[in-house]
Amino acid sequence: MKILITGGAGFIGSNVAEAYLNAGHKVVIVDNLSTGKRENVPAKARFYQADICDASALEKIFDEEKVEIVNHLAAQADVRISVSNPGQDARVNIIGGLNLLELCQKRQVSKIIYSGTGGALYGETLQNSPTEDFSVDPFSHYGVSKYALELYIRLYAHLYKLNYTILRYANVYGPRQNPFGEAGVVAIYIHSMLENKSPLIFGDGKQLRDYVYVGDVAQANLKALDCPPDKTINIGSGVTTSVNTLFEILKKETGFKGQPQYEPKRAGEIQKSSLDASLAKKILGWKPTVSIKEGLQKTLAWQKGLNR
Repeated sequence: MKILITGGAGFIGSNVAEAYLNAGHKVVIVDNLSTGKRENVPAKARFYQADICDASALEKIFDEEKVEIVNHLAAQADVRISVSNPGQDARVNIIGGLNLLELCQKRQVSKIIYSGTGGALYGETLQNSPTEDFSVDPFSHYGVSKYALELYIRLYAHLYKLNYTILRYANVYGPRQNPFGEAGVVAIYIHSMLENKSPLIFGDGKQLRDYVYVGDVAQANLKALDCPPDKTINIGSGVTTSVNTLFEILKKETGFKGQPQYEPKRAGEIQKSSLDASLAKKILGWKPTVSIKEGLQKTLAWQKGLNR
Protein backbone atom coordinates (compact mmCIF):
# COMPACT_ATOMS: atom_id res chain seq x y z
CA MET A 1 0.00 0.00 0.00
CA LYS A 2 1.03 3.61 -0.45
CA ILE A 3 0.91 5.43 2.90
CA LEU A 4 1.27 9.16 3.49
CA ILE A 5 2.79 10.03 6.87
CA THR A 6 2.49 13.57 8.17
CA GLY A 7 5.28 14.47 10.56
CA GLY A 8 7.36 11.63 9.13
CA ALA A 9 10.64 13.47 9.69
CA GLY A 10 9.95 13.59 13.41
CA PHE A 11 10.81 11.28 16.28
CA ILE A 12 7.81 8.93 16.15
CA GLY A 13 6.96 9.48 12.49
CA SER A 14 10.35 8.44 11.16
CA ASN A 15 10.28 5.24 13.20
CA VAL A 16 6.80 4.47 11.88
CA ALA A 17 7.99 5.16 8.32
CA GLU A 18 10.79 2.63 8.72
CA ALA A 19 8.37 0.00 10.03
CA TYR A 20 6.11 0.48 7.01
CA LEU A 21 9.00 0.36 4.54
CA ASN A 22 10.43 -2.77 6.17
CA ALA A 23 7.01 -4.40 5.75
CA GLY A 24 7.08 -3.67 2.01
CA HIS A 25 4.80 -0.62 1.84
CA LYS A 26 5.45 2.57 -0.11
CA VAL A 27 5.84 5.67 2.05
CA VAL A 28 5.29 9.35 1.30
CA ILE A 29 6.35 11.80 4.00
CA VAL A 30 5.02 15.32 4.52
CA ASP A 31 6.84 17.45 7.09
CA ASN A 32 7.53 21.18 7.40
CA LEU A 33 10.74 20.44 9.36
CA SER A 34 9.74 22.84 12.16
CA THR A 35 10.73 20.15 14.64
CA GLY A 36 11.50 17.17 12.41
CA LYS A 37 14.85 16.64 10.73
CA ARG A 38 15.56 15.87 7.09
CA GLU A 39 18.13 13.25 8.10
CA ASN A 40 15.41 11.27 9.86
CA VAL A 41 13.60 10.61 6.57
CA PRO A 42 14.31 7.05 5.34
CA ALA A 43 16.07 6.91 1.98
CA LYS A 44 13.31 4.84 0.36
CA ALA A 45 10.54 7.30 1.30
CA ARG A 46 9.29 10.11 -0.94
CA PHE A 47 9.63 13.41 0.90
CA TYR A 48 7.73 16.68 0.57
CA GLN A 49 8.62 19.67 2.71
CA ALA A 50 5.15 21.09 3.25
CA ASP A 51 2.91 22.31 6.03
CA ILE A 52 -0.38 20.56 6.79
CA CYS A 53 -1.91 24.02 7.30
CA ASP A 54 -1.26 24.74 3.60
CA ALA A 55 -4.33 23.14 2.02
CA SER A 56 -3.26 23.82 -1.57
CA ALA A 57 0.15 22.23 -1.05
CA LEU A 58 -1.47 19.17 0.48
CA GLU A 59 -3.93 18.91 -2.39
CA LYS A 60 -1.09 18.82 -4.94
CA ILE A 61 0.65 16.06 -2.98
CA PHE A 62 -2.54 13.99 -2.75
CA ASP A 63 -3.15 14.38 -6.48
CA GLU A 64 0.45 13.53 -7.34
CA GLU A 65 0.83 10.51 -5.06
CA LYS A 66 -2.69 9.04 -4.95
CA VAL A 67 -2.13 7.65 -1.47
CA GLU A 68 -4.31 4.88 -0.07
CA ILE A 69 -3.82 5.47 3.66
CA VAL A 70 -2.94 8.55 5.71
CA ASN A 71 -1.08 8.26 8.99
CA HIS A 72 -1.36 11.59 10.76
CA LEU A 73 1.41 12.28 13.28
CA ALA A 74 2.21 15.95 12.58
CA ALA A 75 1.25 18.13 15.54
CA GLN A 76 2.04 21.10 17.70
CA ALA A 77 3.05 18.96 20.67
CA ASP A 78 4.59 21.43 23.13
CA VAL A 79 2.20 21.97 26.04
CA ARG A 80 3.89 25.28 26.92
CA ILE A 81 3.29 26.65 23.43
CA SER A 82 -0.33 25.48 23.53
CA VAL A 83 -0.86 27.53 26.68
CA SER A 84 1.03 30.62 25.57
CA ASN A 85 -0.30 30.55 22.00
CA PRO A 86 -3.53 28.55 21.87
CA GLY A 87 -4.38 29.93 18.44
CA GLN A 88 -1.22 28.44 16.95
CA ASP A 89 -1.90 25.17 18.70
CA ALA A 90 -5.42 25.02 17.29
CA ARG A 91 -4.26 26.07 13.82
CA VAL A 92 -1.91 23.11 13.54
CA ASN A 93 -3.75 20.45 15.50
CA ILE A 94 -7.30 21.25 14.39
CA ILE A 95 -7.20 23.24 11.13
CA GLY A 96 -4.24 21.27 9.79
CA GLY A 97 -6.05 18.06 10.68
CA LEU A 98 -9.23 19.23 8.98
CA ASN A 99 -7.27 19.93 5.80
CA LEU A 100 -6.22 16.30 5.80
CA LEU A 101 -9.71 15.00 6.55
CA GLU A 102 -11.20 17.01 3.70
CA LEU A 103 -8.68 15.57 1.27
CA CYS A 104 -9.16 12.06 2.63
CA GLN A 105 -12.87 12.16 1.91
CA LYS A 106 -12.54 13.99 -1.44
CA ARG A 107 -9.78 11.69 -2.74
CA GLN A 108 -11.41 8.58 -1.25
CA VAL A 109 -8.54 7.58 0.99
CA SER A 110 -9.41 4.21 2.48
CA LYS A 111 -8.24 4.92 6.03
CA ILE A 112 -6.71 7.47 8.40
CA ILE A 113 -4.55 6.45 11.37
CA TYR A 114 -4.34 9.24 13.92
CA SER A 115 -1.74 9.59 16.64
CA GLY A 116 -3.68 10.88 19.61
CA THR A 117 -2.62 11.38 23.20
CA GLY A 118 -3.45 9.43 26.31
CA GLY A 119 -1.43 11.26 28.93
CA ALA A 120 -2.82 14.69 28.00
CA LEU A 121 -6.36 13.42 27.49
CA TYR A 122 -7.40 11.42 30.55
CA GLY A 123 -6.02 13.83 33.14
CA GLU A 124 -5.20 12.54 36.62
CA THR A 125 -5.47 8.75 36.89
CA LEU A 126 -4.49 8.02 40.48
CA GLN A 127 -6.67 4.93 41.00
CA ASN A 128 -6.52 2.89 37.81
CA SER A 129 -4.95 2.89 34.38
CA PRO A 130 -7.78 4.17 32.15
CA THR A 131 -9.32 2.20 29.34
CA GLU A 132 -10.52 3.93 26.19
CA ASP A 133 -13.97 4.65 27.63
CA PHE A 134 -12.50 6.54 30.61
CA SER A 135 -13.84 10.10 30.92
CA VAL A 136 -11.85 12.69 28.99
CA ASP A 137 -10.40 15.46 31.16
CA PRO A 138 -7.57 17.31 29.34
CA PHE A 139 -5.41 19.60 31.47
CA SER A 140 -4.01 21.70 28.62
CA HIS A 141 -4.92 23.40 25.34
CA TYR A 142 -2.84 20.71 23.63
CA GLY A 143 -5.02 17.96 25.09
CA VAL A 144 -8.17 19.80 23.99
CA SER A 145 -6.96 20.33 20.42
CA LYS A 146 -5.83 16.72 20.05
CA TYR A 147 -9.20 15.49 21.30
CA ALA A 148 -11.06 17.93 19.05
CA LEU A 149 -9.59 16.25 15.98
CA GLU A 150 -10.67 12.87 17.33
CA LEU A 151 -14.24 14.19 17.31
CA TYR A 152 -13.84 15.49 13.76
CA ILE A 153 -12.48 12.12 12.64
CA ARG A 154 -15.53 10.36 14.08
CA LEU A 155 -17.75 12.90 12.32
CA TYR A 156 -16.08 12.21 8.97
CA ALA A 157 -16.50 8.48 9.59
CA HIS A 158 -20.22 9.06 10.13
CA LEU A 159 -20.74 11.46 7.21
CA TYR A 160 -18.36 10.01 4.63
CA LYS A 161 -17.63 6.45 5.81
CA LEU A 162 -13.96 7.29 6.32
CA ASN A 163 -12.36 4.35 8.12
CA TYR A 164 -10.14 5.32 11.05
CA THR A 165 -7.91 4.02 13.81
CA ILE A 166 -7.05 6.39 16.65
CA LEU A 167 -4.00 5.43 18.70
CA ARG A 168 -3.72 7.18 22.06
CA TYR A 169 -0.11 7.09 23.20
CA ALA A 170 1.41 7.04 26.65
CA ASN A 171 4.86 8.70 27.11
CA VAL A 172 6.78 7.63 24.02
CA TYR A 173 10.58 7.59 24.21
CA GLY A 174 13.48 6.24 22.20
CA PRO A 175 15.99 7.07 19.45
CA ARG A 176 15.54 10.40 17.63
CA GLN A 177 13.65 12.06 20.44
CA ASN A 178 14.50 15.74 20.73
CA PRO A 179 16.26 16.61 24.02
CA PHE A 180 15.68 20.34 23.58
CA GLY A 181 12.04 20.73 24.53
CA GLU A 182 9.46 20.18 27.24
CA ALA A 183 8.39 16.82 25.90
CA GLY A 184 10.76 13.90 26.11
CA VAL A 185 12.13 13.74 29.66
CA VAL A 186 14.16 10.63 28.75
CA ALA A 187 16.00 12.43 25.96
CA ILE A 188 16.47 15.52 28.13
CA TYR A 189 17.94 13.53 31.04
CA ILE A 190 20.28 11.49 28.83
CA HIS A 191 21.56 14.62 27.13
CA SER A 192 22.15 16.34 30.47
CA MET A 193 23.98 13.38 31.98
CA LEU A 194 26.22 12.90 28.95
CA GLU A 195 27.08 16.60 29.28
CA ASN A 196 27.75 16.00 33.00
CA LYS A 197 24.95 18.36 33.97
CA SER A 198 22.36 17.71 36.67
CA PRO A 199 18.89 17.05 35.25
CA LEU A 200 15.99 19.06 36.62
CA ILE A 201 13.24 17.29 38.54
CA PHE A 202 10.13 19.34 39.22
CA GLY A 203 8.44 18.53 42.50
CA ASP A 204 9.44 15.50 44.58
CA GLY A 205 10.11 13.20 41.62
CA LYS A 206 7.43 10.74 42.68
CA GLN A 207 5.29 11.52 39.65
CA LEU A 208 4.40 8.31 37.83
CA ARG A 209 4.44 7.93 34.06
CA ASP A 210 3.76 5.13 31.59
CA TYR A 211 6.77 4.96 29.23
CA VAL A 212 6.43 3.07 25.94
CA TYR A 213 9.34 2.49 23.56
CA VAL A 214 9.08 4.03 20.10
CA GLY A 215 9.86 0.73 18.37
CA ASP A 216 6.80 -0.80 20.02
CA VAL A 217 4.75 2.23 18.98
CA ALA A 218 5.91 1.78 15.38
CA GLN A 219 4.72 -1.83 15.48
CA ALA A 220 1.32 -0.68 16.76
CA ASN A 221 1.05 1.60 13.73
CA LEU A 222 1.96 -1.29 11.47
CA LYS A 223 -0.71 -3.50 13.01
CA ALA A 224 -3.22 -0.62 12.77
CA LEU A 225 -3.20 -1.03 8.98
CA ASP A 226 -5.31 -4.17 9.45
CA CYS A 227 -7.35 -2.94 12.39
CA PRO A 228 -11.15 -3.31 12.17
CA PRO A 229 -12.89 -0.03 11.25
CA ASP A 230 -13.40 2.89 13.58
CA LYS A 231 -11.45 1.92 16.69
CA THR A 232 -9.83 4.05 19.39
CA ILE A 233 -6.99 2.21 21.13
CA ASN A 234 -4.58 2.99 23.96
CA ILE A 235 -0.91 2.30 23.30
CA GLY A 236 1.07 2.06 26.51
CA SER A 237 2.88 -0.34 28.79
CA GLY A 238 0.47 -0.21 31.72
CA VAL A 239 3.55 0.00 33.96
CA THR A 240 4.39 3.21 35.80
CA THR A 241 7.87 4.50 36.55
CA SER A 242 8.57 7.45 38.82
CA VAL A 243 10.79 10.31 37.68
CA ASN A 244 13.17 9.48 40.53
CA THR A 245 13.44 5.86 39.36
CA LEU A 246 14.00 7.00 35.79
CA PHE A 247 16.84 9.20 36.99
CA GLU A 248 18.44 6.36 38.96
CA ILE A 249 18.31 3.94 36.01
CA LEU A 250 19.88 6.50 33.69
CA LYS A 251 22.46 7.48 36.30
CA LYS A 252 23.65 3.88 36.46
CA GLU A 253 23.61 3.39 32.69
CA THR A 254 25.46 6.63 31.91
CA GLY A 255 27.87 6.52 34.82
CA PHE A 256 26.73 9.97 35.88
CA LYS A 257 28.15 10.89 39.30
CA GLY A 258 25.95 13.86 40.19
CA GLN A 259 22.51 14.32 41.69
CA PRO A 260 19.33 15.80 40.20
CA GLN A 261 18.41 19.42 40.79
CA TYR A 262 14.97 19.62 42.36
CA GLU A 263 12.76 22.56 41.42
CA PRO A 264 9.25 23.55 42.62
CA LYS A 265 6.38 21.53 41.26
CA ARG A 266 4.90 22.98 38.09
CA ALA A 267 1.29 24.13 38.28
CA GLY A 268 -1.18 21.64 36.86
CA GLU A 269 1.27 18.77 36.58
CA ILE A 270 -0.38 15.36 36.74
CA GLN A 271 0.80 13.05 39.53
CA LYS A 272 0.05 9.80 37.73
CA SER A 273 -0.48 9.01 34.07
CA SER A 274 -0.77 5.48 32.71
CA LEU A 275 -2.83 3.60 30.14
CA ASP A 276 -4.63 0.28 30.04
CA ALA A 277 -3.64 -1.21 26.67
CA SER A 278 -5.58 -4.48 26.96
CA LEU A 279 -7.75 -3.51 23.97
CA ALA A 280 -4.63 -3.18 21.82
CA LYS A 281 -3.75 -6.78 22.63
CA LYS A 282 -7.29 -7.94 21.88
CA ILE A 283 -7.85 -6.04 18.64
CA LEU A 284 -4.36 -5.49 17.21
CA GLY A 285 -2.55 -8.43 18.72
CA TRP A 286 -0.13 -5.83 20.09
CA LYS A 287 1.67 -5.58 23.37
CA PRO A 288 4.89 -3.81 24.37
CA THR A 289 7.99 -6.00 24.06
CA VAL A 290 10.71 -3.61 25.24
CA SER A 291 11.11 -3.11 28.99
CA ILE A 292 11.90 0.33 30.39
CA LYS A 293 15.49 -0.72 31.19
CA GLU A 294 16.13 -2.19 27.74
CA GLY A 295 14.49 0.79 26.06
CA LEU A 296 16.61 3.24 28.01
CA GLN A 297 19.75 1.29 27.07
CA LYS A 298 18.79 1.43 23.38
CA THR A 299 18.06 5.14 23.61
CA LEU A 300 21.33 5.84 25.40
CA ALA A 301 23.32 3.88 22.81
CA TRP A 302 21.76 5.98 20.04
CA GLN A 303 22.39 9.24 21.89
CA LYS A 304 26.02 8.29 22.53
CA GLY A 305 26.41 7.72 18.79
CA LEU A 306 25.35 11.32 18.17
CA ASN A 307 27.85 12.65 20.71
CA ARG A 308 30.88 10.98 19.14
